[in-house]
Amino acid sequence: MDSFLGLFEPDGDGEDTQLPPEPQVGNVEYKLKLVNPSRLRFQHLVTQMKWRLREGHGEAIYEIGVEDSGLLTGLSDTEMAASLDTLERMAVTLGATTTVLRERQVDNERQVAEVLVRKVPDDQHNIEVRVAVMGSADAGKSTLLGVITQGQLDNGRGRARLNMFRHLHEVQSGRTSSISHEILGFNCQGEVINYNEVMTAEEICERSSKLITFMDLAGHRKYLRTTVQGLSGYWPHHVMMVISGRAGILGMTKEHLALAIALDVPFFIVITKTDLVPPDETIQCLQTVLKSAGCRRVPLVVNNMDDVITAGSNQMTENIVPIFCISSVTGDGLDLLTKFLHVLPPGISLKEKERMEQERCEFQIDETFRVPEVGTVVGGLLTRGVITENTNLLIGPLDDGEFLPVKVQSIHRNKAPCRVVRASQSASLSLENAPTPLRAGMVLLSPHEKPNGCLFFQATVCVLFHSTAIYPGFQTTVHIGNVRQTAVMEGIMAASGIHTNERASVLFRFVRHPEYVRVGARLLFREGCTKGIGKVTQVFPFAG
Repeated sequence: MDSFLGLFEPDGDGEDTQLPPEPQVGNVEYKLKLVNPSRLRFQHLVTQMKWRLREGHGEAIYEIGVEDSGLLTGLSDTEMAASLDTLERMAVTLGATTTVLRERQVDNERQVAEVLVRKVPDDQHNIEVRVAVMGSADAGKSTLLGVITQGQLDNGRGRARLNMFRHLHEVQSGRTSSISHEILGFNCQGEVINYNEVMTAEEICERSSKLITFMDLAGHRKYLRTTVQGLSGYWPHHVMMVISGRAGILGMTKEHLALAIALDVPFFIVITKTDLVPPDETIQCLQTVLKSAGCRRVPLVVNNMDDVITAGSNQMTENIVPIFCISSVTGDGLDLLTKFLHVLPPGISLKEKERMEQERCEFQIDETFRVPEVGTVVGGLLTRGVITENTNLLIGPLDDGEFLPVKVQSIHRNKAPCRVVRASQSASLSLENAPTPLRAGMVLLSPHEKPNGCLFFQATVCVLFHSTAIYPGFQTTVHIGNVRQTAVMEGIMAASGIHTNERASVLFRFVRHPEYVRVGARLLFREGCTKGIGKVTQVFPFAG
C-alpha cells in the first residue's frame, strides 16, 4: 500500500498544500470529489477501483479532495460526505469495505481525506501479511507477541511469553530456540481479532479480513542458523526488529539488521521495556546506525496516529524505518503498533501472486513431523503453484538425488484445516507414501517436473564482510530458500581471492547430500562474522 498524505510539499507560507502527482501505476488514486456521478461515470469509477485493488493485492488508497497534480484543494463538509458515500457505494459493488484512515483541514472550511479500500480476493479468506520477529536474546520478542496475540498485558516477569514457547527448555531458559508461528487478525472495521476475543486459530482466520502471521525467530547467537533459515526460507514480507530499551543495540541486533538489509526485506523497529528506562538514548543510537553508509534508511519515530499512517504507507517505497516505543507491562505504545500492523501492506502484488499460482508446484519443506493416526506431516512454504487435497507430487531429493511420488492427504493453514494452499502461503501437509527419513530442505514438486538434486552449483556472490581474502577451499554455511547446508568453495573466478565488497563467480559443493536448487535463486552464506549474498547462475545435476 502506497500513500502520500504524509509527504506534503510546503508552500511559501509553510502550509502543506501539495502531494506528488498521482502515480499511474500502483494502488493509490486521487479524486477531487465524487458527487452524484452519472451511471456511466460510476461504472468507470468502479472499474478503476477494481484495477487499483488488483495493484495493491486487495488494498487501495483513495485521496479525496486532491487533484491529479497533487494539489490539496479540499472539499466542504457536504461535498466530503457525498464523496465518501459514493466511494462506499463503489466499494460495495465490488464486495469491498472502506475505512477513513485520517482527515486533514486544508483551511477553515475545506478538508481532504485518506481512505483505505480493502477487498479480500474471492479465493481467499483474508489478506495475509508475514512478519518475521527478530532481535537479540532478552529483547522481549516473545513477550511482545504474547501480549499482541493473547490480548493480555505482561506481569513484568515474562508471563505473556509462555504461550509462545514450543519446548520445555525454552520455558526453563526463557529463550526461543525454534521458529514459532502466531497470528493476529483484523476485521473489516480494523478491529483486532485475537485470542482474547475468540478461542481458536480457526475462528481468528474466519472472522478476519486481514491476517498478520508472526514468525518468532531465535535471538541467541547459538541459534543464529535457525534464525537465518526462517528469514530465507519463509520469505517474510516484513521484519519486526525488537530492541530492549534497557540493553540498547547489541551485537546480535546489528547482525539481524545486516541480514534484513542483505535479503532486502523491509523492516520496522520496536523498542521495548520503556516502563523501565526512557528510550531516548536507544533512539539516538538507532538513528545513527540507520543513517550510516551501510544502511541508508530514514528513521521515523512514531508518536501519533498520523505518524502511523505515514509510516505504513511509505515504508516500502521511501526506505522509511518506523520506530515504535512500547511497554508490554503498561501497554504504552501498543495501540500505535497495532494500528500500524492493520495498515501494513502485503509484500507481493495480486498480479505477481496470480502469475506464481499459474506455475508448477514447488513446496519448500522446513519442518517434518510424525503425528499419531495421521502419519507424516511436513510444514513449509508454497513458493509456486496451487496444492489441493489428493494432489500427487514428487518429494526429494533423497541421498541418492532421486525424487519419489507422494500424495497430499490433508492441509492445515494457521492451525486450521483447509482445502487448498496457494503460492506464497505457508501450510502443513499430511503425506501418503512418504519415504523416510525426511529432512528440512527437501521440496515437493509437480510430477510434470523432471527434477534432479545437485552437489555442485555456481553462483555470482558479493562478500559483505570478511577480515581477509577468501580462497578456494573456504567452507561456509549456505542458505538458499529452505536449504541450509555446509558447502565448500571449490573454485573462485578471481586469482587473488575475493575480499569485502568484491564480486566473483564461485563454484560451490555441498558437503553432505544433494539439494534441489533453482537457477536464479537468492543465496546467503555465513561462517562466523563472514557474510555474503549472491544468485545461483548454474546447477550441475547429481550424477549418483
